[in-house]
Amino acid sequence: MKHATVQALDALEPLLAELRTLGGMKEKKRGVFYVKSRAFLHFHEDPAGLFCDVRLDLPSDFERFAVNTSAERRRLLERVARTLAPV
Repeated sequence: MKHATVQALDALEPLLAELRTLGGMKEKKRGVFYVKSRAFLHFHEDPAGLFCDVRLDLPSDFERFAVNTSAERRRLLERVARTLAPV
């Protein structure tokens, strides 16, 4: 599975814009977010669609989420927001 292309990231721009509002992350490159100095979230694409790899339980391994529908994107946003919420 390859990293998301510019065209794929263009299609995900509304999701990226919402992710940017969450805080707690730094977007080092378009669509690649870090928490502190550790990679936290990035996107992939393949014939099955678009996917996001994210570390929901820091410092866990990445979990993969499909982000092809608005429901999938909402689910991802909710999970990321919970992970980044102050304790």
